[in-house]
Amino acid sequence: MAIIETTKKQLPYRGKEIEELKTLSVREFSKYLKSRTRRAILRQFQEIEDFVSRAKKKSDKNKQVRTHKRTIIIVPQMIGMKIAIYNGHEFMPIDITSQMLGHRLGEFAPTRGKVKHTGAGIGGSKGTKAKAKK
Repeated sequence: MAIIETTKKQLPYRGKEIEELKTLSVREFSKYLKSRTRRAILRQFQEIEDFVSRAKKKSDKNKQVRTHKRTIIIVPQMIGMKIAIYNGHEFMPIDITSQMLGHRLGEFAPTRGKVKHTGAGIGGSKGTKAKAKK
């Protein structure tokens, strides 16, 4: 019988370990991203750094970080944080993991719900219209 190891192995991101990436600044991390994401980070790096520093202060106090900023790109310093992202209706709690690096926050808080198609309600067909009038 083989013993199954229960520790979770962290996958590297583009050949770098996550701990190495956490030591990099936002601008240095952008070198490991694809071109569109890299350009977006370089345009908004100050906003990302401000968000990360504010989020760290709140997470140290065990408070949930709530944000409307869906365009913020996830960087290594955010890994392990619990962030509530506004989807236009409510704040959706998200745990940031290493697989989310390089994606935007808004990708994990969908703005449209799943459509559930059910049977027709009152007035949905000719037969139910007659019943509704009585």
